[in-house]
Amino acid sequence: MALTLSNVCRAVSPSPTLSIDARAKEMKAQGVDVVGFGAGEPDFDTPEYIRDAAKYALDHGYTRYTPAAGMVELRKAICKKLLRDNGLRYEPSQVIVGNGAKHSLFSTFTALINPGDEVIIPAPYWVSYPELVRMAGGVPVFVPARPDRAFAFTAEDIAPYVTERTKALVLNSPGNPSGAVLDEETLRGVARLAVERQFYVISDEIYEKLIYDGERHVSIASLGEDIFAQTIVINGMSKAYAMTGWRIGYAAGPAEVIRAMANYQSHATSNPNAVAQFASIAALEGGEDGQELMDAMVREFDARRKFIVHAIRSVDGLDCPTPKGAFYVMMDVRALLGRRYRGQRIEGSMDFAEMLLDAQKVAVVPGAPFGAEGYCRLSYATSLSNIERGISRIAAFTRMLMD
Repeated sequence: MALTLSNVCRAVSPSPTLSIDARAKEMKAQGVDVVGFGAGEPDFDTPEYIRDAAKYALDHGYTRYTPAAGMVELRKAICKKLLRDNGLRYEPSQVIVGNGAKHSLFSTFTALINPGDEVIIPAPYWVSYPELVRMAGGVPVFVPARPDRAFAFTAEDIAPYVTERTKALVLNSPGNPSGAVLDEETLRGVARLAVERQFYVISDEIYEKLIYDGERHVSIASLGEDIFAQTIVINGMSKAYAMTGWRIGYAAGPAEVIRAMANYQSHATSNPNAVAQFASIAALEGGEDGQELMDAMVREFDARRKFIVHAIRSVDGLDCPTPKGAFYVMMDVRALLGRRYRGQRIEGSMDFAEMLLDAQKVAVVPGAPFGAEGYCRLSYATSLSNIERGISRIAAFTRMLMD
């Protein structure tokens, strides 16, 4: 037999968000002054009360195996959180803790998808969604992006893409990369469609706490018993609690789905990190002090959001929708496509991002891999001073371009 890699691994594309960030970090390591807008993680330290809980766990022996699905105490804390924040009533047996929300998504797709099953993914989408679907043997089906609606979508947009092979819809609100937030009326329409056509909704709610302009996060699973029974809610500790490196995510859903995920996880990874699980209990039960820290982080993100939107719109040839959640903005570079930099024609967002990094040492993520050609994603999970420097450099780059 030939010594080859598996077809699954050969078909997986590397993450452009991580590759752009890696290139920027490599340049920084060489002493180059790079302004990076690529990484999707809060630039705040994990709150002290969470770090203290981890230290306590280390000092008191919470370093051994836990149940494969996660500590019962943590699953109970997650159930309390989902009831308190989202109006969702789950038992610990309906919750599984994974090695980050991405791992929880992968386990969900693996539990649900048979070869050839279709999964609807509205664009723009997080770059890992289609790859995770393919890794599980499924077929991603993309719903075109709607820039005229600030990238929000409706049930009417989705309906033409539902077929007899549709197994699930990926719903991400607030969304990465767009920051779009779906309102309750829109979610009710999506829920009706899912119940009528009988497909699961995989609701990625990892950015639920990062929301602005008086918008309110609504979990689609809270909109009725039928849709509750067809929804798998994905969430985790990384974004709201600045715990990206701790790698704790979770899924909640129908008991038979969670049971299948737990069986799979018991062989694939066993339990998530025990100390991080213990710290996650403290995070979820942080009380008023924890809420104050989270509110302060959201206020800072909001200030940066307003600044970056205004700054981008002040540059000739650039525009952007106003994001309502998360910490990303989609910069519209369509008016600059076709122009030239040092004789090279900018054909798309990938060209724009590469030339910008070379010319002005600014790292942005091209929109094409997100299903939004003509846009670039910028993360404002960085300081206001970095944002100001970065947009100033982007403006300088646009002035270098020739028709």
